[in-house]
Amino acid sequence: MKPLQTLSGDLNADRRADYAEMLFASGDHVAAAELLLGALELAPQWAMGWFRLGEMQEASGRLDLAAQAWVMALNLDPADRQGAALKLQLIGKGPVSSAPPSAFVETLFDHYAETFEEMLVGKLDYRLPEVLEQMIRKARSGRFRLALDLGCGTGLMGERLRPIVDRLEGIDISARMLKKARTKGIYDTLTKADLHCFSHSGENPDLVTSADVLIYVGALEGLIGRVAGVLAGGGLFAFSVESLASGDFALRPSRRYAHSDSYVRQTLEANGLSILALEPTTIRQDRREPVKGLAVLALKAHAT
Repeated sequence: MKPLQTLSGDLNADRRADYAEMLFASGDHVAAAELLLGALELAPQWAMGWFRLGEMQEASGRLDLAAQAWVMALNLDPADRQGAALKLQLIGKGPVSSAPPSAFVETLFDHYAETFEEMLVGKLDYRLPEVLEQMIRKARSGRFRLALDLGCGTGLMGERLRPIVDRLEGIDISARMLKKARTKGIYDTLTKADLHCFSHSGENPDLVTSADVLIYVGALEGLIGRVAGVLAGGGLFAFSVESLASGDFALRPSRRYAHSDSYVRQTLEANGLSILALEPTTIRQDRREPVKGLAVLALKAHAT
């Protein structure tokens, strides 16, 4: 995938954009947007510049202008690596989507790969792999033949799984995340794939995990259906979601999806998976506030 163009390619435009960021940081959102718009007159094909202009216009309360900027960003980058379509949806200026653009998720995690663990574990108090590991161990003692770690990232969940599995396979959309995971030497195989259309061949896993990943999936029917299809009879599926009080799922201002208890239950049951445990938990911290979620463990029955 072509790298995200963080600079415009025009020195004068980049200087104006830098000054716009200084104004924005000082709280003068209107002036910042006006200056960045001037920079974009010099570099009109700069998709990320248009996306950033949308954020500045949004912060200044001018949602119509924000929408215009995000539409321009989307026109220039139809793959939508910035996630402009999600921003349009959040301000009511775009269609409701049941999933984020795959290019947005890939770009996001490629960008954060180098600092991912430092930020998530060190600063955001992320402990979800420990929570899921404890649920798995409580449900079943002994070892698993094959575990499939969906959205494995840098391998935080894999580190917890390695002592209890004979073979561990990881799947992630981000090449840079997979590169970090590979250096740990804990996975037997690592595969780059989009979870919206992943496939698995060979022996059926008796354990599938997906820690803090379904927030970037949205509608769960497709993913849970694929997990149910590959999971061995008697196998376990351990995962998490961010909590939603009502409805099925919803896009939040963070551009992550939250899912309700009832929707998770219904989707699992519709795919032949029964819930062994569904526990409220804190996923991580976000702006010094706990992000509430659910840790879930489901079972696929043996074929009769």
